[in-house]
Amino acid sequence: MQATKPVTKPTKQRKMLFQAPDHIRHKHFAAPLSPKLRTSHGVRVLPVRSGDTVHIMRGDHKGFEGKVTRIDREKYRIYVEGLTREKVDGTTISVPIHPSKVMITGLNLDDKWRKKVLERRKEAREKMEGIEEKPPEEVVEIKEEVIKEKVGIEEKPPKKKLKRRKRKVAKKPAEKKIEEKPKKQKRVEKTKKKKAAEEKKPKAKKTRAKRKTAKKTEGGT
Repeated sequence: MQATKPVTKPTKQRKMLFQAPDHIRHKHFAAPLSPKLRTSHGVRVLPVRSGDTVHIMRGDHKGFEGKVTRIDREKYRIYVEGLTREKVDGTTISVPIHPSKVMITGLNLDDKWRKKVLERRKEAREKMEGIEEKPPEEVVEIKEEVIKEKVGIEEKPPKKKLKRRKRKVAKKPAEKKIEEKPKKQKRVEKTKKKKAAEEKKPKAKKTRAKRKTAKKTEGGT
């Protein structure tokens, strides 16, 4: 079977909720049971029905307790006996409550099918708890086929490994590493050499070039 991906789009989730058939809508009315009912029936959650006593856990009417008078599957709401409010014109109407805000304190077991559901769930839970409590049995696996094969096969003597002769390798003389001088040191040495060469050479005297004087002619030219 092809695995179905969970729907994450809000519009599709709302469509699935408000267009759901009755057998799925019934599951959306599930509410938690009180601690006393949990221990007696061995069930944590059960769908709310008319006739159940209910305790409101959240909302404006928190702490109110009463019997469920009516269930509206179309709008996903339940109506509790005695929980009413006045309209502007003075008439009283019952307040709708979502089943998720409610805890069941008393079950209506007039329906025989509901009793069977509780019994079936209790048995299934007891079985699961019994499996968890039992320690895991140690399973000893005997492999007869492997043992027969080992007995049938003759033990062969282990082969002697030939020792390989190690070749003598002549060691090369270690090459002297030429220490590379830093660039700055090289520059300093070059400048020192130039200065020493200049000091050794005799300084040549510079002679000035004589100016040529034009001879005056008799005409003032």
